[in-house]
Amino acid sequence: MLLLLAACAAAASSSVAGPGGAHAPQKSSADAPAGPGSPSGRDALRQIVQGQCVVGWSQRHDPAPCERVYLADSKTDSSGYAVLADLKGGAHYLLIPVQTMAGTDAAELTDPDTPNYFAEAWHARDLVAKFVGHDVPRTDIGLAVNKAHSRTQDQFHIHIECLRQDVVESLRGLADRVTETWTPVTVAGADYDALRIPALGLDGVNPFELLASMKPDARHHMGDYTVVIAGMQYKTGAGFVVLAGTGQTGELLLDPACAVAGGGG
Repeated sequence: MLLLLAACAAAASSSVAGPGGAHAPQKSSADAPAGPGSPSGRDALRQIVQGQCVVGWSQRHDPAPCERVYLADSKTDSSGYAVLADLKGGAHYLLIPVQTMAGTDAAELTDPDTPNYFAEAWHARDLVAKFVGHDVPRTDIGLAVNKAHSRTQDQFHIHIECLRQDVVESLRGLADRVTETWTPVTVAGADYDALRIPALGLDGVNPFELLASMKPDARHHMGDYTVVIAGMQYKTGAGFVVLAGTGQTGELLLDPACAVAGGGG
């Protein structure tokens, strides 16, 4: 279990503003950060986390420009993760490991000793609620990792946002069909395989290991897949759905404006 070394960044150091403010949402892909003085290129996220957020926290107890910094070991700054508000705006956050790591094609993701980044990303969903100014139902929240051919950043990261309204409605209609065995589904017009997780949290669940065991060759072609996890309400109780596929990348199911929860934008 990762040790918490930094709490939420205070409002004074946060880059978040309310809907319509300086942090207003845009529709462009959020893989690459943008803003005056920000690193650019496919390595920008790694540079921001390793060169700014971790350094700032280690030296001044200030995670800026990240919202939060967590380290697995207080004696080293090479492990753990950071949560960064996407600089293009909106109720959109990125969980980014401190260590250098590729996307779904990273071998570390199926290592049992690797932190459960999806579980930590789910814990960070409170930042979405903070942005929109009120609680957001768990069934409106999605986490996504893009496939290798769709990403514009080479550092592994998880998108934390609201789901699109039509995606929420589509998943609600599919709830009875989603089981604990991978099943083909169509979500808002896009094809995925779906798997039910009957739990309130993602601790103890490794979505990448689930993906690796989905099909005989999946483990050897992880970079071809996108992964989305969404909160769900089943007849048996609250849980999650894991969506995986090689077609439409998962980030497109998300909405940084958080219209489903009245986020505006």
